[in-house]
Amino acid sequence: MKPLRALRALVGRNVLPYVVVIVGFAVVQGLLSGGHVSATLRGQLVPICAYIVMAVSLNLTVGVLGELSLGHAGFMSVGAFSGVVACVSLGDAIAAKPLLLVAGMVVGAAFAGVAGFLIGIPVLRLRGDYLAIVTLAFGEIIKNIINCLYVGFDSKGLHFGFLTSTAALGMDAEGRSILNGPMGMANVPRLSSFAAGFVLILVTLLVVINLVNSRSGRAIMALRDNRIAAESVGIWATKYKLMAFVTSAALAGAAGALYAMNFSTIVASKFNFNTSILILVYVVLGGLGNFTGSIIAAALLTVLPELLRQFNDYRMLVYAIVLVLVMLATNNESLKALSARLQSRFSRSREAEVASNG
Repeated sequence: MKPLRALRALVGRNVLPYVVVIVGFAVVQGLLSGGHVSATLRGQLVPICAYIVMAVSLNLTVGVLGELSLGHAGFMSVGAFSGVVACVSLGDAIAAKPLLLVAGMVVGAAFAGVAGFLIGIPVLRLRGDYLAIVTLAFGEIIKNIINCLYVGFDSKGLHFGFLTSTAALGMDAEGRSILNGPMGMANVPRLSSFAAGFVLILVTLLVVINLVNSRSGRAIMALRDNRIAAESVGIWATKYKLMAFVTSAALAGAAGALYAMNFSTIVASKFNFNTSILILVYVVLGGLGNFTGSIIAAALLTVLPELLRQFNDYRMLVYAIVLVLVMLATNNESLKALSARLQSRFSRSREAEVASNG
């Protein structure tokens, strides 16, 4: 049938990540409707969605492109603060909260994509440890720039200041301070929801998986496997590296906007080196290039510290032991072969079902 063929063309052959996300969303919604989710875990739902998007987007850079980036939280911060500024500025023009949230995420993705492009031009000329160190430096630079930035809004529009205070921005009496340097943003509009996070995850999977399965994605993986051989057949390394890097940064920016508008206050120190390492842990534990693994790892490891809170002083010890055990399990050759067989069998059954319906 034509609708099924169109759907298959849209989502690609790898449907397992979509199935995991949809089943997870349905299970959580069922638990929420039954009142079986604590208030603490309810507060973690939007951050889990943001971290899943961050893990999938970073996996595009680390797993598919094969470059180690340690500044992913910097792009998240660009999207978070630019998205909140856009929502505050457009609050009077857009009355519907879902549309306002979408506008904030689009603006956050756009600004983070521009930042990724500007950073990627010099950074992607480096490789290996040098690339990791420079991306780490850029992430810290972005955080410190935001700490020195002041933004206000009044009837005349936005006012920006650097190393000054919002009182010196020349706003009128009805002006509103949005960003106060190291004090961050207060009174952030809380627009995010679990449903919005679910939609953003699906959009992220559509973008990333379709890019990987496209001609450009094959060129990116060719550069990862052997850059010299890829360039010898005419693949432009800078173009395809930038494509993956900018896409990853833009998706991180959208996740940052979603994350920021789940809290009433947000500061730049939240998006520091530790956050970048945390996202990298999700990617490595889930498996490089394995988007399903990134989704599961981000969800479980975000919830795990809260589930272990009853153990008080021992919860981080248990958390560390779980990380070690998961790493040992994911590097077991027998488990890898079993996972590959199950995924192959699932893909063949889906192809047979589509063929019978078509």
